[in-house]
Amino acid sequence: MEISNSSVITSSIVDILTLRYDPSINPTLPKKTWKDFEPMDEAPNVSYIEDSICNEIESKLNSFNEKQVSIALSGGVDSTLVLSLLRKIYPDLKINAISIKFANSVDETPAASNIAEKFDAEHSIISLENYLSELPKAISIIKLPFWDLHWYYVVKKSQTLCNTLISGDGGDELFGGYTFRYKKYLTLTSDNSSPLEKVKAYLECHERDRVPDQEKIFNQKSNFSWGSIYSKLLPFFKNNLSRLEQVHLADYNGKLLYNFSPVNTRIIDYFKMNLLTPLLNNELISYAPHIGSKYKYDEQNEIGKLPLRSILEKNNATSLITKEKLGFNVNTINLWKSYGHDLCKEFFDNSRIVKDGWINNDWIQKHINNSDLDVKYVNKFLGLLAFEIWYRLFITKEMNSETRLN
Repeated sequence: MEISNSSVITSSIVDILTLRYDPSINPTLPKKTWKDFEPMDEAPNVSYIEDSICNEIESKLNSFNEKQVSIALSGGVDSTLVLSLLRKIYPDLKINAISIKFANSVDETPAASNIAEKFDAEHSIISLENYLSELPKAISIIKLPFWDLHWYYVVKKSQTLCNTLISGDGGDELFGGYTFRYKKYLTLTSDNSSPLEKVKAYLECHERDRVPDQEKIFNQKSNFSWGSIYSKLLPFFKNNLSRLEQVHLADYNGKLLYNFSPVNTRIIDYFKMNLLTPLLNNELISYAPHIGSKYKYDEQNEIGKLPLRSILEKNNATSLITKEKLGFNVNTINLWKSYGHDLCKEFFDNSRIVKDGWINNDWIQKHINNSDLDVKYVNKFLGLLAFEIWYRLFITKEMNSETRLN
């Protein structure tokens, strides 16, 4: 949702609050068509993948001429792999590993600490009591109404340590990391499912992004239509790819292209840092989509990112990670109970996005005081909170970006 003449792009509101990305913005990565995901006949060349990652690290760090770097360390496959290869290439480089500890959430920092110690990285843990506290500042930087902005805190910390931040971004989209969705999708569909049926199943597998009464969130001014949402996804499912390869195509052309990549880039640019994403180098962006889904995802054991796991095993780092998908992850139910509910009550008491006809106040009032609110509704309220803050920052211009939400 780019800002133009203090106006709101209607389709962008609907897309962000329904898909959690805005396909109208200019992506920083290349778009892909189904032809780019036609699978090779053979198994992937794991040595080629490893060499490609290493060459990208070496090439970029030599150009940056850094004496030390930071790495965002979640404890998952991608960041652990990148850290292991970074240390392999530069045995003496000072590495700062940065992790986040979210209040009242699963604490993944002990695992991250073990990984940092294994690869001789100094480990900094950001303890976030209120994940939403600096949301106005983060939104003012990215100029988009997203709320899930842990990257802001990682970069903010990193820039106090050095000039370059490294991340494992792209592993999920290029190498089949969203395993918690694949099984459900395959259960909901068959090879005979129509493209529209597959689109609806795909959306159902992203159930955290929308609520059953999604259309009732919007007022008429927002012009919400399921047909419009489906039309954006249909090209990814109207082709000759296998069902899972279609999912990989849609995942790449979704949040990676229009949320994670542009958001991360804007925050990095604001803090005047260098960003290195070795898994998203040009070679792998061309090569990895052609790896057949059976070589990325073990359907029987529900394990993804098989090529990356092979590289970890080769470098004796397999024991450091779990089979489950990790990643910086805040418990939104607990966040809602501690801060989110009160903040939403405060902001929606005199909501600008309601007053100006974008969002339906009846929907807000129906759900906001539910003592047992489902996580989907919590996430939706946090999305509306981000929209409200964005609106007050850029449209009514009554809010200061330095305002803290306590």
